[in-house]
Amino acid sequence: MKLAVELWKRRLRNSENPPLTVDSLKSSTRGQKVVPKGLFVLLQGQQHQEGVSSRGVLETDMVVTGEGMPFGGACRSSAHMWRSVFCLGVFLVLVLLAEIGWVAADNSLYKQMKSSADRPHSVSITDFGAVGDGVTLNTKAFQNAIFYLHSFADKGGAQLFVPPGRWLTGSFSLISHLTLSLDKDAVIIGSMDSSEWPIIDPLPSYGRGRELPGGRHQSLIHGNNLTDVIITGGNGTINGQGGVWWDWFRNGTLNYTRPHLVEFMYSTGVVISNVTFVDSPFWAIHPVYCSQVLVQHVTILAPLDSPNTDGIDPDSSNNVCIEDCYISTGDDLIVIKSGWDEYGISFARPCSNISIHRIMGETGSGAGIALGGEMSGGISEVEAEGIQLFNSKHGIRIKTSPGRGGYVRNIYISNVTMKDVDIAIRITGKYGEHPDENYDPKALPVINRITIRDVTGVNISTAGVLEGIQGDSFSDICLSNVVLNVTSHHPWKCSFVEGYSDLVSPESCEPLKVVPNQSSVCYAADHLKPQISSGNRLMNPFLRLSSL
Repeated sequence: MKLAVELWKRRLRNSENPPLTVDSLKSSTRGQKVVPKGLFVLLQGQQHQEGVSSRGVLETDMVVTGEGMPFGGACRSSAHMWRSVFCLGVFLVLVLLAEIGWVAADNSLYKQMKSSADRPHSVSITDFGAVGDGVTLNTKAFQNAIFYLHSFADKGGAQLFVPPGRWLTGSFSLISHLTLSLDKDAVIIGSMDSSEWPIIDPLPSYGRGRELPGGRHQSLIHGNNLTDVIITGGNGTINGQGGVWWDWFRNGTLNYTRPHLVEFMYSTGVVISNVTFVDSPFWAIHPVYCSQVLVQHVTILAPLDSPNTDGIDPDSSNNVCIEDCYISTGDDLIVIKSGWDEYGISFARPCSNISIHRIMGETGSGAGIALGGEMSGGISEVEAEGIQLFNSKHGIRIKTSPGRGGYVRNIYISNVTMKDVDIAIRITGKYGEHPDENYDPKALPVINRITIRDVTGVNISTAGVLEGIQGDSFSDICLSNVVLNVTSHHPWKCSFVEGYSDLVSPESCEPLKVVPNQSSVCYAADHLKPQISSGNRLMNPFLRLSSL
């Protein structure tokens, strides 16, 4: 469990920003049982030892204003005061970005964020009759507020402020050039009435709902074909009340596929930051067919036995940066996707240029970092580093099967720490069902140029299960500096894979053992450097990865 807080301790040592404390974690999670008790205990000890004072919310690594308060952390008495603080915070972020080179990395998104820093129009949800008592349904208020703000899209954009309270609502859709900003004591609550979550068409790259034929429920917060949209605040909460949906799933009484908490489709310039997501009915954050997406300083919580509660699922999207998140859910913390069998092959939109940094968490049945399951459009150029996992089923996982087609290639995962994990590394060609009987069983996936390095693990049951497909071996699987304390007498299980290994303990399986001069087959991102301090954590979030 000490490994679970080491990331935070390291960030405290390298940052002048407010720390994570016991009170802040309790506040941000609203007492959710999914946060390990041991994490609170260790934080208490850390506070006593280091003299860390208690702060209000989870604010680690936030940008600090001139008055020493993190943006979004003060001036909540009115929407207009909130906007001033938010704008100052975003302005400081933009100054930092300009200094360290994000402009060069992606100039268009920089321009969009610059325009977002000063939303000239701001309203509160209460201006449209919303009542934050946790009982009154506010769907119409959210819809009417956003409809009103639509008229300001070409006038610099607008902000919708959600003040303290418990705001019950059904699904609503955002618009371009909009900031949805939550006070730290604001909780947006998803209705338990399924009729408040409209049915929409299946994704074209899936051909049907992921769980059932036909349509699917729209996400609680939805966006389609948007530009420049932000969800942020002072670490307010979005609660999907997923328990009722999980019961319907387990009882087999669902009529349509469950909804996400947040889904953006065909959108560009999406920022999600400083928000806590609780009890999503299905995947929590799902950017699909998007580009230029930043998810940062987000907490995602669901019980470890909750079904299919993935944290963040970039899907057929490019230029996605995910960093500094804590995720504790029932399924994969972060999983990269790109369509399902013949539908994904036909749609042919890959997921590429994905950058993941400093993620901490646990999962009941999934993996810390996963690729695939649905990967028929292809996945490539993925870099993940600074991953801290504990109490989890899998550490790193790649999932595919005959009929998927597509590819997973040019993947670089490094600086991973695990504790109490069943299988540290799993690559399987035997995963998942098919959408219908029309898939092509001869459509075999290509899995190659996968590099996993600088991994340590304590109390690991199995080091690795690497299972390719007969007649379709997975190639150039490279392991380097992987040291695992394994309890099994058979630490590695390998079939139909080939590659390279160096400094691996326990010694890797035969197809991956050291072969001189074979490291050249390994994919590398040699220009990427670990990002720890607050001064460089935003450097080039949309990186083009390259091989040697």
